[in-house]
Amino acid sequence: MNFMKYILTIALLFLLAVLGVQALEVPGDLNGDKVVSVEEVAAAEKLVQEGKLSADEVEEIKHIHKKYPISITDSENRTITIYKPIEKTIILHTTGYEPLLVLGAQNKLAAVTSTAKELYSYVPGMSNKTTIGAYNEIDYEKVIESKPDIVLAYRCKPEVEEKLKLADIPIFVLKFSETDKFDKEFRILADLLEKEDRADEFISWRNDYLYQITTQTKAIDPKIKVFIATGNGPWGSSTNGSNSHDTVTAAGGYNIASEISGEYGGVTVDPEWVIKMNPEIVIAEAWVEGEPPSNLTGYNMKSPDNAKQYLETLYRNEVLKETSAGKNGRIYIFHGPILLGSCSSPIGICYCAKWFYPEVFKDLNPDDINKEYFEKWLGAPYKGVWGYPTDS
Repeated sequence: MNFMKYILTIALLFLLAVLGVQALEVPGDLNGDKVVSVEEVAAAEKLVQEGKLSADEVEEIKHIHKKYPISITDSENRTITIYKPIEKTIILHTTGYEPLLVLGAQNKLAAVTSTAKELYSYVPGMSNKTTIGAYNEIDYEKVIESKPDIVLAYRCKPEVEEKLKLADIPIFVLKFSETDKFDKEFRILADLLEKEDRADEFISWRNDYLYQITTQTKAIDPKIKVFIATGNGPWGSSTNGSNSHDTVTAAGGYNIASEISGEYGGVTVDPEWVIKMNPEIVIAEAWVEGEPPSNLTGYNMKSPDNAKQYLETLYRNEVLKETSAGKNGRIYIFHGPILLGSCSSPIGICYCAKWFYPEVFKDLNPDDINKEYFEKWLGAPYKGVWGYPTDS
């Protein structure tokens, strides 16, 4: 609690003690209903006159009176009511971080996963955040100790909801994993964080690039056949319902695994099936740490040497070398988180469109667009390796 809020709390406690009412968390709320009424605004203004509240503090109370409470429906169609501005947030899933960072709200992160801290170490303010464990090993005691106003999650697990409910911490489900749902979910987050103007500006920027690509790829028939190698097992791939699939499709490709059912958009395919489907393009997703295909791309890669060496192994692969992609030198290594992040998916779409249809998109420079994204929306200097090979 900062000094100004401390003064506000003391002043309200004094008044509430006189009234015999127990203080609650919403600044300016005197009767415990979590709503600041006209009468309660008047009471706060009286405290200003008595020198017990500052003008800034009463403005905060007026703001809460004017805007709150608000009821917001999340991605699981759950409606939750918010009674005051969100000051502290916890995000459990990696895909939820980039939207908040693009909104310029990293100061509202109470703590972060170690996964996000490493992945977004280049974003100002992230390196000094406390951690709550890796994305798949969340320490919920640390979450509760951080005292967030809300927790954002990919899905609402009953056991997690029960833990946080005891601490009176609401869970919002905003997945940010499907491109066509991005605008709606992004605006929900912006409403929660009072960043509506920033959201409007980014959505306009993002959709301009999407429109440039999709208007040209719509008319292409037949679509180029693409195999997405996720690195999830020897023959893991992405199917319909994943952001990888959405990215490849928007770029004018046909995902050869799109008609296979898979949990959370992931499937394991048979290598003989890959040869039979004969993809014309292979996109190999690279990740941040661990065994290949990792440590090939990303912000801290100073050269594409690792990506080049790994690409050579793909061309020697007994299955891929039998495909059209392998025979024609059309295997590409791609930074996986770009495909996962709905914020940055237009950049992934630009890289893919350039690879799929170099003649159609000869004037497209994905590296320049990526640089603009880093500097304008993440507030970070641009560097690293994001796709290989690229001549853009």
